Amino acid sequence: MLDPRYAPIYAVVARIPRGRVSSYGRVAALAGLPRRARLVGKALRALPPGAPVPWQRVLNAAGRISLRGEAAELQRALLRAEGVEFSGARVDLARYGWEG
Repeated sequence: MLDPRYAPIYAVVARIPRGRVSSYGRVAALAGLPRRARLVGKALRALPPGAPVPWQRVLNAAGRISLRGEAAELQRALLRAEGVEFSGARVDLARYGWEG
């Protein structure tokens, strides 16, 4: 079950189209929580396995994956499967970014 406290965040993340990405800060702003990027990260970490929220589509403001280890590799693989290309460790936000 999804934590209802984070419903506005999950609703915004659910709108990010396949093959596009957004930043934690942009998701926060669209959810009506400006300057609460860390809260977005907390909400995404609280997702149970198999939740229908495309968490992998949220990156940091530089277009990089903020996760570490196996979670970062999973996020990268999921994004690549959606057609998102990486240049080194970075995604070109001008090309793949979603502003909502």
